[in-house]
Order: sequence, then structure tokens, then C-alpha cells
Amino acid sequence: MKPTLSNLKPPRGSRHRRGRVGRGMGSKLGKTSGAGNKGQQSRRGYSRRRGFEGGQMPLHRRMPKRGFSNPFSRDLSIVNVETLNAFEAGAVIGPDELALEGLVHARRKGIKILGDGDLKVALTVKAHAFSKSAQEKITAAGGTTEILS
Repeated sequence: MKPTLSNLKPPRGSRHRRGRVGRGMGSKLGKTSGAGNKGQQSRRGYSRRRGFEGGQMPLHRRMPKRGFSNPFSRDLSIVNVETLNAFEAGAVIGPDELALEGLVHARRKGIKILGDGDLKVALTVKAHAFSKSAQEKITAAGGTTEILS
């Protein structure tokens, strides 16, 4: 018989009746109610915390601590001066323009311009930080820099 919506059945053995725990010896789960014999795990209200290894020192505490996470670090996208040659002379470049061009990720907190390469066009560059060499190269090309807060 071909299965249709009117005669669908679950596969044999996939559906089980719920066992009624602690309902006497005739219920298949008499005496210990499926919890086994004695010990911590057989008691009512038992719940083991994550990573518990029966009193043995858990793995996450046996492993050595490594590294340091600086709470004051700034998550800046880095753009080199040379990549700014892609823009037309006299353009005003800020975070939005750099994101549109695909030079920075929008999820980063800020932008820092570094001085790698040479700048051939005069631009107004707005960023959160500039290296000293980047600032010099932008002003030498006839452009200006503006630091965003």
C-alpha cells in the first residue's frame, strides 16, 4: 500500500510508551524507579554540574591558564596610505567610504591609517587614529587629516 496523508504511521519501534516511574513492582520500574542501586546518582534531586568528573579535578581546571586579555584594547581596522590611491583627488574619506570600498569591516570599532606605501592624490581623511608617518604622507600629498572621537 502506497503511503498517503490518510494512512501515515510512524516507523515500527520509533514510538514508546512513557514509563510511569515509581508505581510499584508491576510497572517494570518498581523498587528503584529506574535509578539503579545506591549512590549519589540514585538520590532524588541529583543534578551534576557541567564538567563534573566525580570529584576528580575537572579538565578545565587541570589545564594551565595561558595568555592575557587586555580590557582596554581598541579593536581598530587598519588601512595603509597606499590603498587610499583608489580614491579620486579631493575626495573626503571617512569610515563609510572605506566600508563601501571594502577596505574595512563595519563591525570593528574604529579605523587607523598606517603609513605603508606612497600617496599620490590629495585627500581629506577622517579616521580614529593615524600613525605619524601616515599623517606626514597625507599632508605632503596636499591632503588633510581629521581625527574622529
